[in-house]
Amino acid sequence: MKIYNVGMVGFGFIGKVHAYGHLNIPLYYDQTEFRTRITHICTSRPETAEKGRAQVGALKAVTDFREITENPEIDIVDICTPNGAHLEALLSAMKHGKHIYCDKPLVADYAEAQQVREALKTYSATAQMTLQNRFFPATMRAKQLIEEGRIGDILEFRGAYLHSGSADPEAPLKWKLEAGTIADLGSHILDLLHSLVGDYAEVMAATHIAYPERPGLDGVRRKVTAEDNMMVLAKLPNGAAGQIGASKIATGAEDELSFEVHGRKGALRFSSMDPHHLNYYDAAAAGKPLGGIRGWTAIDCGQRFDPPGGFPTPKAAIGWMRSHLHCLYHFVDSVHRGVPGSPGLEQGIYIQYLMDRIKESAASGRWVDVRGDK
Repeated sequence: MKIYNVGMVGFGFIGKVHAYGHLNIPLYYDQTEFRTRITHICTSRPETAEKGRAQVGALKAVTDFREITENPEIDIVDICTPNGAHLEALLSAMKHGKHIYCDKPLVADYAEAQQVREALKTYSATAQMTLQNRFFPATMRAKQLIEEGRIGDILEFRGAYLHSGSADPEAPLKWKLEAGTIADLGSHILDLLHSLVGDYAEVMAATHIAYPERPGLDGVRRKVTAEDNMMVLAKLPNGAAGQIGASKIATGAEDELSFEVHGRKGALRFSSMDPHHLNYYDAAAAGKPLGGIRGWTAIDCGQRFDPPGGFPTPKAAIGWMRSHLHCLYHFVDSVHRGVPGSPGLEQGIYIQYLMDRIKESAASGRWVDVRGDK
């Protein structure tokens, strides 16, 4: 069995999620060709690095990412820091030929993404973005049905990713609030819909800051500069229009990602609140007598991953962590087979470009062409 040594750069919430995947993939995937081993944990403080090292049984705790990215014994660099801190570690890992698993969004802004694009010219290892919402059986099945032509030419679409934590005016101004909802949640829904409906042509956006001030972690009130939500109208090259939203002020929402895609021959819809099912509508089904058999069908996608993924059972209710596991497995399998990761860093650059153009549209109040990055 090939063992890939992993160095984790960052070990907050998403670092623990990724670590869970590395530790548990051997239980979920019945194969004996490869596995990963976390050997290094890097955080900004020695005490948190040591705590993470002890939690996962890693060999070494470090505070300088270069001890991972420049270490010849490390095969995979898993980047889990806030996205504003991605660039240096990412470029260093690319320079030293490491395989890279990078949390979303890729970097802080499109200017930084251009530096990554330049580095890709000489990079030949495998890299993948953590855009795990692509990796539910239901969302993978939706892509299959669209590519098979089951719903025909796309007429319209909509998608949303809704949270409610910032609806409270006293919610503290942590780094994610300062990064903004477009980067945090918007990157996910923009990517998922893009994987289903294809490239966007134009966008028109609006954003909103619900409260001009919030308390910092020290209790001192500070000005809020990043948006709490985004609402986007998007057009495809064929003229079909859709709505894409992301919000942290959707009172009552928890972690609600949903989409609908309507085509000439049928439609699809999905909600992360019911991730077991993909709903499919066949417009060709008989509508008579008395409605015939026409209507929405809930497809039991559940945990029906292709082999070697089979644990615990295809029929068991599926949860959020399972998509993260399959996203990571897909990456490591790509590393082992020597093929590009998907979605790769190029997709991370494209999403960064879209987010930049959405901010431009929100500031100008105008439609913005987004075909320039393709």
